[in-house]
Amino acid sequence: MGSLQHCCCQLPKMGDTWAQLPWPGPPHPAVLLISLLLAAGVMLSDAGTSCPVLCTCHNQVVDCSSQRLFSVPPDLPMDTRNLSLAHNRIAAVPPGYLTCYMELRVLDLRNNSLVELPPGLFLHAKRLAHLDLSYNNLSHVPADMFQEAHGLVHIDLSHNPWLRRVHPQAFQGLVQLRDLDLSFGGLAFLSLEALEGLPGLVTLQIGGNPWVCGCTMEPLLKWLRNRIQRCTADSQLAECRGPPEVEGAPLFSLTEESFKACHLTLSLDDYLFIAFVGFVVSIASVATNFLLGITANCCHRWSKASEEEEI
Repeated sequence: MGSLQHCCCQLPKMGDTWAQLPWPGPPHPAVLLISLLLAAGVMLSDAGTSCPVLCTCHNQVVDCSSQRLFSVPPDLPMDTRNLSLAHNRIAAVPPGYLTCYMELRVLDLRNNSLVELPPGLFLHAKRLAHLDLSYNNLSHVPADMFQEAHGLVHIDLSHNPWLRRVHPQAFQGLVQLRDLDLSFGGLAFLSLEALEGLPGLVTLQIGGNPWVCGCTMEPLLKWLRNRIQRCTADSQLAECRGPPEVEGAPLFSLTEESFKACHLTLSLDDYLFIAFVGFVVSIASVATNFLLGITANCCHRWSKASEEEEI
């Protein structure tokens, strides 16, 4: 939160003429109150319109992009609506950084060095609609990352190569979210629970990830196929990296037949047949052991009889 600027004014010295003027008496309380309110308003106005060093401010837009910043600017105009911190070297955002900026609509943090965001960063940013976190080093999206940011319409998490995990409740409550970009990360799996609570989702980008198209991916793919008419996805870029039998196959080319092996179930007849085969194998094993025992006993007796004849 920007600090209030204090102004020091030097009053002129009173001359003899001023000293001879009659004292008008103490000011009326109402006049004094109005004067104080006006002074406070001027001070707050000055603080609200201050622009951080190395940034430009115009019409509630604060542009601090491409300034080689290693940390976020500490003082912003209170009425900031659009904040760009893109193309810097910011590695962390302090907790509560957005607490005072209630009017914030757009936050651009792309192309920085962010590894994570502090919990509750967007608790007071209830009007935030567009958030760009692309081209960073985020490793996971926790459950409380977008807590209370129910006004989000667009989230860009693309090109985070270390992004391995998205919590099933990461996007919980974001009912207005229309565009979600998770492309070109390190995701091998994405829980269906993370997406099925987004009724307004129109565009979903998931290409460029090392998807493992095993049995655990079937619920997500089934959901995507059912929404493909309403949800635009980058189907050409989404490919499977495993298992080996489907490596390189387009993610959306997999059908229910592809996951048939995941639903193999045994009937009563199958269990009876397996039990019968097991019983037969057991009997055969016992019989084999019995015959081997008899054969060994006969060989032993024959060998002993041959030794006695030689004597």
